[in-house]
Amino acid sequence: MPRLGYLLPTRERIMGGQPETASLLALAERAEALGFDSIWVGDSLLARPRHDALTLLTAVAARTRKVELGTAVLLPALRNPVLLAHQVATLDRIAEGRLILGVGIASDWPNIRAEFQAAGVPFDKRVGRMIEGLALCRALWTGKPVTWPRAGAEGRWTVKSSVLGPTPHRPGGPPIWVAGAVKASRERVGKFFDGWFPNSPLAKDYAPEWADVLAAAKAAGRDPSKLTAAMYLTLSVDDDTKRADDKRQTA
Repeated sequence: MPRLGYLLPTRERIMGGQPETASLLALAERAEALGFDSIWVGDSLLARPRHDALTLLTAVAARTRKVELGTAVLLPALRNPVLLAHQVATLDRIAEGRLILGVGIASDWPNIRAEFQAAGVPFDKRVGRMIEGLALCRALWTGKPVTWPRAGAEGRWTVKSSVLGPTPHRPGGPPIWVAGAVKASRERVGKFFDGWFPNSPLAKDYAPEWADVLAAAKAAGRDPSKLTAAMYLTLSVDDDTKRADDKRQTA
């Protein structure tokens, strides 16, 4: 059964000079009351200024009861994974297991490269940082002592027999959905993650590209039926759109 989510306009409010959060939280409450299945927020530091995704979702979690909550999409490469694991675990506790972690690597645009530079993160290393960082998060979410890198491996971060608390509400942490429609991204979803969350495929391309995800999962020895297919879709609904629809209906 298809499920429908709603993206809070965090970027649009900042662009409009309205940084207050009360109206965003009210929108989240209304979306839940109207029957939306999930509520989402975007993520950016400087390239597309908006409210911090995890902080705002924490407030939304406290104001809602049933609707799922997600990031569309978070850039984990910009964050220290130990700190990220702690923040996400706490958020998932407040949300009581309603969190979905949508993640991506970001597109190659000058303002996004500048954002990574400002955060002290090498843009060209963002894929490896995302994969390793999320693997470290998942290790910490077990609640067991973690030593990183694992024996015989190299890593960007060092953890010595440390335990994270709290652990997420859901054992093992929230599901991780990955954005990106290129072949390498689809293969990463199948090998490592829980869902596919692209925003670019045409309708005719979606089914064969999703088949690539499932094939990658099977090749990696994972159960393809456990993966979730999703899509980030932007719609414009205004008075002109309504008039055009009315005209078509009366023609």
